[in-house]
Amino acid sequence: MQLYIMVFVIGGGLCVLGQLLMDATPLTPAHVLVLFVVLGGILSGLGLYQPLVDIAGAGATVPLLGFGHALVTGTIEDINNYGFLGIFSGALRSTASGIMAAVVFGFFMAVLFNPRSKGG
Repeated sequence: MQLYIMVFVIGGGLCVLGQLLMDATPLTPAHVLVLFVVLGGILSGLGLYQPLVDIAGAGATVPLLGFGHALVTGTIEDINNYGFLGIFSGALRSTASGIMAAVVFGFFMAVLFNPRSKGG
C-alpha cells in the first residue's frame, strides 16, 4: 500500500510541477516537454534520478522525466557493454517499445475517432 501512495505522490507532484510551469510562466507545453526530458536525462546522468525511481517506481518512470532517464540509462548500459557504438544503440534500445506503443496506439486512435483540425 505504501508503494501505491509513493507512486501517486511523486508522479502527481511531477505533473503538478509541469502544470505550474505552464500556468505561471510563458513556457508552452512543448517547452515543458523538452525541459522535463532533458532534466530527467541530466539527473539520471548525475545519478540523482535512480533513487527517485527506486522509491516511486512508475510514479517516476512514466512522466517525461522518466523518458530522459530511460534514454541516459540505456546509453550508459550499452556503452559499458559495446563501447563507443553503445552511444548510438543504447537510447534507441531502451525506449523502442514505448515509442512503438505510442505510434501504434496513436494510429488506432486516429483511425477510430476521425480527427480533424480545430479550424475546420
